[in-house]
Amino acid sequence: VQLQASGGGLVQAGGSLRLSCAASGRTFNDYTIAWFRQAPGKEREFVAVISWSGSALYYADSVKGRFTISRGSAMVILQMSSLKPEDTAVYYCAAQRKIPISTMPLDYPYWGQGTLVTVSS
Repeated sequence: VQLQASGGGLVQAGGSLRLSCAASGRTFNDYTIAWFRQAPGKEREFVAVISWSGSALYYADSVKGRFTISRGSAMVILQMSSLKPEDTAVYYCAAQRKIPISTMPLDYPYWGQGTLVTVSS
C-alpha cells in the first residue's frame, strides 16, 4: 500500500486542522492506519491509530479529547482541534496489517511522506 499525507499548515494556537492520509491499493481496508509525529530534535511519537475495521481507536494521552481519527474509502482523517504550540511537528501516516492496534513505529512497514503542522502561540 502507498500512503500520501496532506493537510498540514500554519495555524494559531486554539485553531484546527484536518490531516488526510490517502491510500492506494485495493487492500486498504486490510490495514490498520496510525498517525505519528516528529518534532525537531525529538523522536517520532505515536499520535492516534484506527484498526482495519474502524472499530478500535486509540490516542496518545497528549491529544486525547482534541484529536479524532476516522476512516472512509481509501482515506484516514485526523481532525485536530484546540491545537497547541507543542503539537508542532511533521505528521506521518503509517500502515500495517499484522496487529489490530499498535503504537510502535517499528510495527509499521509502510509510511507516507509526512506533512508539516506548525502551531503559533
